[in-house]
Amino acid sequence: MKRILGPQRPAAELSLATERSLCHYVLAARAAGVGFLALAVPIEAKIVYTPAHHVVTHGGSYKLDLNHDGVTDFTLKVRFSTSCSGFISSLSVKPAAGNGAQGWTGLQPYAFALKGGARIGPADYFPGREMASVHYRGSWVNVRNRYLGLRFKVKGQTHFGWARLSVQVQSQRVVGTLTGYAYETLPNKAIVAGRTKGPDVITLEPGSLGRLAQGWAGRFGK
Repeated sequence: MKRILGPQRPAAELSLATERSLCHYVLAARAAGVGFLALAVPIEAKIVYTPAHHVVTHGGSYKLDLNHDGVTDFTLKVRFSTSCSGFISSLSVKPAAGNGAQGWTGLQPYAFALKGGARIGPADYFPGREMASVHYRGSWVNVRNRYLGLRFKVKGQTHFGWARLSVQVQSQRVVGTLTGYAYETLPNKAIVAGRTKGPDVITLEPGSLGRLAQGWAGRFGK
């Protein structure tokens, strides 16, 4: 016995009907406060920490490569010279082009000596350069395990990190000791000074899939 089939719907019409159903489902879920697949996408971020022990003094310098890609991101340097007023010794950080150290601008662009737990991220300012000198008493003078907040570029994207230093200013000598550094692998994500372990998990704000649903609704006049 021959089976009689009904009229076949074109593939394009089936695709349109499927998209409409999906659109209705997304909008209904959003209205119920559930969201499409919760609209939360976990993305893994990672802190990369490098222990170190580098002493910088007497006209010496150290080239800091935070992410070990062969590019110097910052240079720590102790300037040592003489003048009519005596010996001049000072510790400073020099960022590569596009990078910066967290700080403020007064008579000079001073770098902050952050305590552990301080947040370093997009909301901060990074004009810092001068750290410690025999001629002024800043926050880096005779401290142990303080943090230099850092902003740097990797393939055109902004990342944040820190360098941990202890600094001694005695008589006419400034000695800086770098004891470790770290950076956040996820672009534009803040890092906490002193935090050395990852991964951590962030969740994207609801919106990207929601905007997609809104686009579908506009397309079908819903």
